[in-house]
Amino acid sequence: MDLYACECGSSDFDRRHRLELRGDDLVAVYEGVCRQCGRSRRFEFRMAEETPPPAPAFGGAEPSRIIDPGEFADVGYRVSRSAGLELLNRPKSEHHRYRAAMAYALAAFEEVLKFVPPGQDAIPADAFTSEAGRARYRKAPGAFDRDLIEMDIDSTRRVLAYIDKSIPPRD
Repeated sequence: MDLYACECGSSDFDRRHRLELRGDDLVAVYEGVCRQCGRSRRFEFRMAEETPPPAPAFGGAEPSRIIDPGEFADVGYRVSRSAGLELLNRPKSEHHRYRAAMAYALAAFEEVLKFVPPGQDAIPADAFTSEAGRARYRKAPGAFDRDLIEMDIDSTRRVLAYIDKSIPPRD
C-alpha cells in the first residue's frame, strides 16, 4: 500500500482492516482516509490459502501477484540504505533501534528471490509488471540475477547478526 501513493502524492493514511468472504475467497480489505488530502483510499487483496508467515515476511512460498520484483527490490534497497546510514552514524548502543528496518529489508530481498524460476539464474523480464519495476529492470537487468539477489540477502543477514551482537543483555 505504501508503494501506491494517493493522487496527492502521500502514502500516509489511517488504515482500517477487515476480512471478507467472497464466494470461496477470503479478501483482506484496507480502507482509510489520506492524512494529507482527505481522499478515501481502499485496497483489496485476495488471501492465499496458506497461512501467511509472521511479519516482517510478506507472503508465502509463491511470488507475489500484487507487487513485482522491482518494487520489492526498491523497498529492500531503500530501507537497508537508510538503516545502514543510521548504523554508521549512531553509537553501537543505539544499533538495536534499526533491527526491524533491516529485517524488513531482508524480507523484501527474500521476496525478490521468489521470482527466479526453478532451474533459472535470473528473473525474466516479463515478471516485471509495474512501471516502477520495469524501469528498475531496464536500468540494471543484471541486478536480478540469482547470485546478486542472494548476495543482497546474505549481506543483510550479516548486518542483522551484527545488530544482534550489539544488543545489550537484559538484566
